[in-house]
Amino acid sequence: MDKKELRRQIQQKKRAMSEEQIEVASRELARKFLATEAYRDAKTLYGYLPYNQEVRTAAILAQALKDGKQVAVPKVYGEEMRFILLEDLSGVEKGYAGIPEPVADGPVAQDPTALVLMPGLAFDAEGHRIGYGGGFYDRFLEKEPGHPTVALCYDFQMLERLETQEHDIPVDMVIWA
Repeated sequence: MDKKELRRQIQQKKRAMSEEQIEVASRELARKFLATEAYRDAKTLYGYLPYNQEVRTAAILAQALKDGKQVAVPKVYGEEMRFILLEDLSGVEKGYAGIPEPVADGPVAQDPTALVLMPGLAFDAEGHRIGYGGGFYDRFLEKEPGHPTVALCYDFQMLERLETQEHDIPVDMVIWA
């Protein structure tokens, strides 16, 4: 199955989820993520704010702030994505493609060891990922390859094996519920 068809099928399954199903899975994923060594060791979390039926990450970002970690979320500038530091989660509005992003253009996060929370549509056990097609995270990680990466997803987003391309950068860990 090609990426376009796979994206369509996964998006269809996500749209079929109820808000309650999303919230229940998101709470379980947050619990699992916050218990990881990767999270405990991170000084900075490069997260993302959920869009449509994505895993709800606000509780994770809020907990990271409470835990004294720096938190940054992406903002898109043309073909480039930069992570902007947030002191709280209120300074955001719809941006690129309707995805919530910071209102401010700074300060830009600059932690080469920050843990990156990766969005995506499909994953496999080897960490291969199919994103939404913009290539923003692959380009970011190509420029800054030292970041540990974790993806959160619903169980139907975990596939046995994904076909990947040379420029696709796998994630270090996938957590699903």
